Amino acid sequence: MVTALEACGDPGRIHTEALDARVVVEHAREQVAHFLGTNPRSVVFTSGATEAIATVIRGSVKRGRHHVASPVEHSAVLKSIEGHADASSVDAYGRVNPADLLCAATDETAAIHLQMVNHEVGTLQDVQAAADLCREGGVWLHVDAAQAVGHMDVNFDELGADFMSVSAHKFGGPKGVGALLVRRGLRLEPLLSGGDQERARRAGIENVPAIAGFGAVCEVLESSKLNSEATEHFSMTNRIREDLTAIEGIEHIGHPTERAPHIACFHIADVEPQALVQELDRRGFAVHSGSACSSESLEPSPVLAAMGHDSQRSLRISVGWSTAETDVDALLSDVPRVLENLRSLRPQQQNG
Repeated sequence: MVTALEACGDPGRIHTEALDARVVVEHAREQVAHFLGTNPRSVVFTSGATEAIATVIRGSVKRGRHHVASPVEHSAVLKSIEGHADASSVDAYGRVNPADLLCAATDETAAIHLQMVNHEVGTLQDVQAAADLCREGGVWLHVDAAQAVGHMDVNFDELGADFMSVSAHKFGGPKGVGALLVRRGLRLEPLLSGGDQERARRAGIENVPAIAGFGAVCEVLESSKLNSEATEHFSMTNRIREDLTAIEGIEHIGHPTERAPHIACFHIADVEPQALVQELDRRGFAVHSGSACSSESLEPSPVLAAMGHDSQRSLRISVGWSTAETDVDALLSDVPRVLENLRSLRPQQQNG
């Protein structure tokens, strides 16, 4: 990214400085495409998955205004289709039945939306089955892969979905850059109009340094590092899950095996989540409670509510490329102490 800062020209021009910047962008596009198993022409750079999602929803308006999504989708999907959507139910693990999604589609349906990995509990969805059904039914499928890419193998062309949204910062890349993958032959109305950047699919000058960083992290992970990291992360979250559920009042939420390697979510009985998150933060652990994209207010989680769990008392723990086993050791040592301290502060019941 530092080197790319020197490519200060507008990639859309034809002078030398511009062409230097264009080389950086197109090299990164090839890196991203190769990592995600698709052709570079299918990669549209965006500011992140949120913009990619909005592009699908608003760019497909000529097909219709109706959309189908489950209640556990990311708020970037649900808020964008509010008032124009049908939702299918999920089971206690947060899994969606792909056939239910297709049954909810109508002649006015623009697209069906299905996340690959749930952003709060880590449960995997059967996106392959959904892609097969949608292809047979002639309905567009958009897959939100923001929590999957960089943590597990994702091959866009083999999956057979029509669109896929990705954010670089979810797996060690820079913030403010992502991509919308578009199946070749499909056309969307651009969300941002003005220039002809991204083959007239996304107007606005490209963020060259961030795009370069996006490509670089894809190349690093592709060099056999992805699978080794996933194995390490499964080991870490399995340890966390086993040790924490041995503590009274803690229950794991989400599928025990059909899950992403890096996310673990828990229900914590009789302790206010704000206090738990703040105390763990003081000890050096960045964890979360409630909706994964809520503000500091720690709003109740609509994902957990849809799954039939207490939406007020959750703890979401995730590991990443920089997490070490010693970090997990420290967490597992501190959580019982923090809980004991917080529970000791509860008012004692008086004997009647």
